[in-house]
Amino acid sequence: MTGGGPDTVTLRLATRGSALALWQADHVTALLEVAALAAGISVVIEKVIVETMADQRLDIPIDAMGGKGVFVKEIQAAVLDGRADLAVHSGKDLPALTPDELVIAAVPERGDVRDVLVGSTIDGLPRGGHVATGSIRRKAQLASLRPDLVFSGLRGNIATRLEKAEGFDAIVMAAAAIERLGISLNDRVVEILEPSVMLPQVAQGALVVECRSDDPQTLSLVSALNHEPSRQCVDAERAFLAELGGDCDLPVGAYAVLDSGELCIDALVAAPDGSTMLRDSRRCSIADGEATGRAMARYLLDDAGGSALLGR
Repeated sequence: MTGGGPDTVTLRLATRGSALALWQADHVTALLEVAALAAGISVVIEKVIVETMADQRLDIPIDAMGGKGVFVKEIQAAVLDGRADLAVHSGKDLPALTPDELVIAAVPERGDVRDVLVGSTIDGLPRGGHVATGSIRRKAQLASLRPDLVFSGLRGNIATRLEKAEGFDAIVMAAAAIERLGISLNDRVVEILEPSVMLPQVAQGALVVECRSDDPQTLSLVSALNHEPSRQCVDAERAFLAELGGDCDLPVGAYAVLDSGELCIDALVAAPDGSTMLRDSRRCSIADGEATGRAMARYLLDDAGGSALLGR
């Protein structure tokens, strides 16, 4: 954070350069401007565009590049080395563990958590139908529902993926991405996959804003963006992921929702081919959300057979 006048501060915001990432950065910028105004100051946001290796190497599947974190680590580095003051991430891309020098300053109000099938409904897919997705979580859950399906990888920005859809019977995408970019799917068949059908990725639909833990001024301003109900749900889901361990490369999902002042959490660990689907559902107090997320991970690993899937 740098001064720009007696009542003005300048913040440098690290983001990827894709259309969706820029939408996320602009959304957080707008929220910050409102928060700063309420605090009696004005804020100038300067974008720091970071091109990650994952953006450059579209020929390599995400899981082969290290899975969660491949879109995040280089953006975090820009904050850590002082090129930027804060970073905006898609929550589902964020690794379970935050570097000690960084802090999750805010989770703004969460968007749509659901996945969508573009090109066909599940029941409408032909036998042996060809579905494209870059997510092992989506692939495993679809394969469990329809073992006859054939899968291919899918990389690229949202527009590129939609262009490639013509070569497949269907592709899978995040509902939030389509909604945020205002993309019209025209007359394409679209099936919204409810969490009961396809459990979302941890923190799907949520944005996460990070800053340095030793930067109290930025932390104070950014924390005003926090939407506590969204944060409580995301924290519980991330606790589940953290307890699974950083070396867990299996398809996993978790979704927490507030209901009558309590958290309802659903969690999943699966075999990559969808042949085994281990699930757990629990209800707990908000205060126990993170502990319950960790307990669900331990149950799926130790009691339900997850460790065997991992080869532990």
